[in-house]
Amino acid sequence: MRTVTSITLGIALLAFGAWSVTLSAQATAQTHIGHVLDSFNGTPDNMGLLPTAMAEAKVAADHAALAAKATSLQMIQTHAGHVINAIDPTIVAQGPGKGYGLKKAAQGVAQHAMFAANAANANDMVKTHSMHVSTAAQNVVAMSDEVVALAQKIRMSTSLDEAKMLAAEMQTKAEQLTTGVDADKNGQISWNKPEGGLAQAQQHMNFMKAAAGTQ
Repeated sequence: MRTVTSITLGIALLAFGAWSVTLSAQATAQTHIGHVLDSFNGTPDNMGLLPTAMAEAKVAADHAALAAKATSLQMIQTHAGHVINAIDPTIVAQGPGKGYGLKKAAQGVAQHAMFAANAANANDMVKTHSMHVSTAAQNVVAMSDEVVALAQKIRMSTSLDEAKMLAAEMQTKAEQLTTGVDADKNGQISWNKPEGGLAQAQQHMNFMKAAAGTQ
């Protein structure tokens, strides 16, 4: 009886695994492009991952600017905490951010751009631009860590002058989360590492969407 039960269970598990693989294979490039641009379960108002990242980045940049303008150590530190909240609410849970976090949203953008590239119906242009999107999004993840590190230094500082200096640097880097950075000083900002930001990810997501068409 035990042998029969084990065989039955094994067959059921195999069938479930095959069903799961089939569902995964059926996910189209358009599905994952939609997750990035239009709607994703679990984000605020189920926004797309990229609009979520953009919204959180704006909050981070706004409060980095407020920190840079503040004249007291306490206020600089308060806004530094708000910057962290918008980027990674697992570190600072309370604040003006959307509750999802820029870093998590950017990681999702990179992941689902590659999911789109690996879909059965992805064409060469989708695959090419997915790499561009993923690279830019991973840049944002790395830049997010840099901004958080600056904000943490501000929160631990006991010097107003030091906090002001760090806040000015934090403001610049927080703005670059969206704009990207002209690292090679050639007058242009590409999607490539380490330049690309959310704006470049958006640009190449639009290229992906157009390339995917209505397949």
